[in-house]
Amino acid sequence: MKSDSVKKGMQQAPHRSLFHALGMTEEEMERPLIGIVSSYNEIVPGHMNLDKIVDAVKMGVAMAGGTPVMVPAIAVCDGIAMGHIGMKYSLVTRDLVADSTECLARAHAFDALVMVPNCDKNVPGLLMAAARINIPTVFVSGGPMLAGRVHGHKTSLSSMFEAVGAYTAGNMSEEDVREYEQKACPTCGSCSGMYTANSMNCLTEVLGMGLKGNGTIPAVYSERLKLAKHAGMAVMEMLKKNICPRDIMTEKAFRNALTMDMALGCSTNSMLHLPAIAHEAGVDLNLEIANKISAKTPNLCHLAPAGPTYMEDLNEAGGIYAVMNEVSKLGLLELDCMTVTGKTVGENIKSCVNKNPEVIRPVENPYSQTGGIAILKGNLAPDSAVVKRSAVAPEMLKHEGPARVFDCEEDAIAAIKGGKIVAGDVVVIRYEGPKGGPGMREMLNPTSAIAGMGLGSTVALITDGRFSGASRGASIGHACPEAAVGGPIALVEEGDIISIDIDNHRLDVKVSDEEMTRRKANWQPRKPQVTTGYLARYAAMAAPASRGAILEI
Repeated sequence: MKSDSVKKGMQQAPHRSLFHALGMTEEEMERPLIGIVSSYNEIVPGHMNLDKIVDAVKMGVAMAGGTPVMVPAIAVCDGIAMGHIGMKYSLVTRDLVADSTECLARAHAFDALVMVPNCDKNVPGLLMAAARINIPTVFVSGGPMLAGRVHGHKTSLSSMFEAVGAYTAGNMSEEDVREYEQKACPTCGSCSGMYTANSMNCLTEVLGMGLKGNGTIPAVYSERLKLAKHAGMAVMEMLKKNICPRDIMTEKAFRNALTMDMALGCSTNSMLHLPAIAHEAGVDLNLEIANKISAKTPNLCHLAPAGPTYMEDLNEAGGIYAVMNEVSKLGLLELDCMTVTGKTVGENIKSCVNKNPEVIRPVENPYSQTGGIAILKGNLAPDSAVVKRSAVAPEMLKHEGPARVFDCEEDAIAAIKGGKIVAGDVVVIRYEGPKGGPGMREMLNPTSAIAGMGLGSTVALITDGRFSGASRGASIGHACPEAAVGGPIALVEEGDIISIDIDNHRLDVKVSDEEMTRRKANWQPRKPQVTTGYLARYAAMAAPASRGAILEI
């Protein structure tokens, strides 16, 4: 066992004295040392229940013959961080989580790990760490929030943000907004739609790193505690069989994840996180293949914000394994991939049936024949841009309109709420990429304002930043190269005509090559917005969004 290096032999007597200081018995020191990496805190609603999940995991580990030891990981609530400087610190925590977990696991010679994350960046951060450390590891998240209910209809955080836009437009009273405020987020858990946190927890199941139900069992269900106990037991079996993350997260597994991403209609943030996780696993995940996978993968789910169903509905319909079983009917999944159960994907999903064809469409009746995410290219994004196609109104799949250009999110929001954006416009928000932001902020506030003011089917938004999974509409993010390095989005001028053709994967500005060359020659970099601290270091090291915004060593 790896932990023998801190527990066995005379040279380790000082180490053992410190274990005795923890109150650990000789019997506990004889067992494998299992790190339980918990992102519990009291500021993130998706994490406030993780102390109970951790207790259940520890019981499962102990029942199976291991010694569980909890260690911490950080997490940011993207909702609370939204719309101010806090959002600059969201994406960048992914690497802090990965780095600090690597440090804790290596420094203390853990034999195996159980990761207990839940929200947007600490799920991929811990997946990155798992691939990097490569000792037996199981994931069990805190689970999704139940949907809110207002006036007899289910609702969620995205409705809350859009309610503010509706109030600004005079379409909702202050009393109505306050009712949404009280009821939109009724329980602990990750926000109830197919937003980034739930997307990544679901894809953790697909990758084979989480047990059945990890992505969908609601946080407040007792079934979640049972899942946590089984996760503790499962990691002990993995340790016996020496099944490690890189045995699971193979190139085939990442192809499965991209396929299911398309079927589920996940957040566009998955196009940042999957390449970053793959990089740590030694897999080159080129997003060029995303459109090819999308072309043959039907979109089977329309969870909020794309539609009226929520994670609790997906859970009752059979969960992720049921969706995988539907997709497998088309021969689109690699069924021989190993998983944390010790069984293959095919063995795991074979008996999982679709219990509600209104929530999980059968492959014979999809929402669309193509997947939920599209990668766009053109002279405005020569490397790539990303859009959640499944959440775009049909009339906006192809659109041309004048550019309304803003060099930061705050200026764009002021213009939107000030009534300066009209039907047909294309809002361009730049200098919000990994380097330029720095930190690649999410643009939920402007997209929600557009939707709440009734412009969601007539106004597009393009940015080198990114979008919350709660965003809907023609919201095109991750434009690469970003403005901070002189990408074409930095050269767009007010009134330029921008052409969007999502079905044909095009994003162009109708300006001649000669004019763009002239503009580039006269372009001056924007003054860095942050020059000290972690954000400055991140800006100096961040790779493009097309490569997952990883940190380059």
